[in-house]
Amino acid sequence: MFHLMFSLPCVLVLIRWLLPLPLAGRTKLAGAVVLALASQYHLWSRFSSGSVFSPEFPKSLIILFNWAFGAILLLAVFQLLLDVGALVAALVRRRRVPIPARLRAATGIAAMLLAAVGVMQAIKPPPLKDVEIVVKDLPREFEGYRVLHLTDLHISRLFDAAWTRKLVDDANARGADLIVITGDLIDGNVSEREADVAALRDLRARDGVWVIPGNHEYFFGHSAWMAYFAGLNMKPLDNRHTIIKRGSGQLVLAGVNDVTAPRTGAPAPDLDAALRGAPSGAPVVLLDHQPRNARVSASRGVALQLSGHTHGGMIIGLDQVVARANNGFVSGRYEVDGMTLYLNNGTALWPGFALRLGVPAELTRIMLRRKAP
Repeated sequence: MFHLMFSLPCVLVLIRWLLPLPLAGRTKLAGAVVLALASQYHLWSRFSSGSVFSPEFPKSLIILFNWAFGAILLLAVFQLLLDVGALVAALVRRRRVPIPARLRAATGIAAMLLAAVGVMQAIKPPPLKDVEIVVKDLPREFEGYRVLHLTDLHISRLFDAAWTRKLVDDANARGADLIVITGDLIDGNVSEREADVAALRDLRARDGVWVIPGNHEYFFGHSAWMAYFAGLNMKPLDNRHTIIKRGSGQLVLAGVNDVTAPRTGAPAPDLDAALRGAPSGAPVVLLDHQPRNARVSASRGVALQLSGHTHGGMIIGLDQVVARANNGFVSGRYEVDGMTLYLNNGTALWPGFALRLGVPAELTRIMLRRKAP
């Protein structure tokens, strides 16, 4: 079903775009073969590693696949728009309105160019985004406290050792008091990603580096990865919390497992367990990979929830579809029943669909405030 779903845009392109073009039969056949091969990128990924989520091809080939797959998807959308336009025109004129071959060709070129821009936007280092968030009952000792929020690193053959090293250097240069990573750090097993994640050992912040699992950790051996992260001086928060102190002021940092955890036999997210024993009166900052349970978090008195998972929707327009799958949350700041949810666009994204158009990645530095500046 997964591969069939991702084949549908190619089928549309073959029937409604390629077939009507005034090209020789052999040329159309060659084009159809190339399109069909490119559309099965995720199937080839499964053959390369046993998982659609971890393509183990050379980086240049992964970039090429993402460009081709993205171009097919964009072309399918453009062709649908052309068909709708032709249908409306036909209804108005009460006769068939053909789509000119030049217009078809132009949409193909536009799709290829946009896909190239989208891939370049997806794989470049994430820019810094500064955000100020007012936290209810924040102790004065934490006024101006800086939290660097990373999420959805998806370290892989695409986001490799060199990319990770650049990210770590950029993160350390921001001078954060605390670094948090809200899941989906990797795509691949420990044995496949050791060299690519090694630089994470060098992340530095006064109050440490704290990490929770995302759904992708459960695809590749959650317990092994969380133990490995601990060995890299990152502290896991699996349904538990820690207390950060500044003088007499306290801040509770809690983390929960991903909602997909039970599918692999791992404990489900348990906010009650995560907050058990936390000091009353201290504001709670919650790390939860997916934003969908934000209203539950707010009902438990959480002051600030930091999440990822959605990648911000990746493409303008697609973000509205992604929002529907995440209880209306997709990107940025939300006020949820007295709690602030900050939803990071992602430091990177899944190498199976590495495209960004109008939705940039982010290296997010959050400054906590007692009141609005």
